Amino acid sequence: MMCEQQQQHQQQFNMRSKRFDSSEDSKKLEMVDLSGMSLNSLPNPFLNLAAIAKLDLSNNNLQSIPESLTARLLNVMVLDVHSNQLKCLPNSIGCLSKLKILNVSGNLLQQLPPTIENCRSLQELSANFNKLRQLPDTFGFELLNLRKLSVNSNKLAFLPHSTSHLTKLRVLDARLNCLRCLPEDLENLINLQILNVSQNFQYLATLPYSVGLLMSLVELDVSYNKIAALPDSIGCLKKLQKLSVEGNPLVSPPPEVMEQGLLMVKQYMCDNINGRRSHRKRSWLGKLAKCGSFSVNREGYIMPPSPMPSYKAINGLASPRYMGMFSPKRLFSPKSYFSK
Repeated sequence: MMCEQQQQHQQQFNMRSKRFDSSEDSKKLEMVDLSGMSLNSLPNPFLNLAAIAKLDLSNNNLQSIPESLTARLLNVMVLDVHSNQLKCLPNSIGCLSKLKILNVSGNLLQQLPPTIENCRSLQELSANFNKLRQLPDTFGFELLNLRKLSVNSNKLAFLPHSTSHLTKLRVLDARLNCLRCLPEDLENLINLQILNVSQNFQYLATLPYSVGLLMSLVELDVSYNKIAALPDSIGCLKKLQKLSVEGNPLVSPPPEVMEQGLLMVKQYMCDNINGRRSHRKRSWLGKLAKCGSFSVNREGYIMPPSPMPSYKAINGLASPRYMGMFSPKRLFSPKSYFSK
């Protein structure tokens, strides 16, 4: 019976693989679709694995992926293994230097292998609906081409500090986790447009001030957490079009301000920043204005920042060791960094 089942799977495999093989022009196989075949293990294919550009193994019953198979997928750009029973990914996934899209959602993963850092072409990583408790500590230092990171519906308590080095990231979805806090240096995510950290419920009680320095941010969803006060820096988000805060015990901004819409919320927060300025004899705001971080009108009130200048690399100072030197977190510190 088992042999008959394996033969049936092998026949289905051959049929599906031929579907994407153009024998007339002697072109190499570009795509293999083995999704929804109730596979418990992978058949032994009679084809060149190095020729596959896209491999779809989703919606099966796979509990593991052989190390030897992954190591031979040298030219794969899309790997989809969502909705299986995978408890771990092979370490050889680090050999996939051309991989751009990886979907491992809907499995039983508790962690991602550290070797995933070697997939430096990766642009989209989806690991939703797993049992992830942590992400590799230094993955953000290496996956510099990542544009979308989706890790919702897991058990993450923290996002690693290296997340703030994903300067090309546009979408960060970390809802439905157990997040206690977010990385402090979020301002480095200069291209981030969508940030969703909703439904961390009783765990997430505060947002870092750097959220208001995400100058490309269009959507911010922090609903259904335990946040009592939004950082006033959100008033500086010129591109922000959608702010979701329902399900929080918000005190600041007060409900009567929230009811008036996003524009009024941002104005309220800008007024809070200006109000704090009037109590300081030697404010850091004026010095930030000189540096181009903010503009200050004649009355001394802070105005939303002008569009961010084009991003340029600084030779010799791009390593994680020196990134903290340029963090606005230091600029906003009450310590005497600006003392004469």
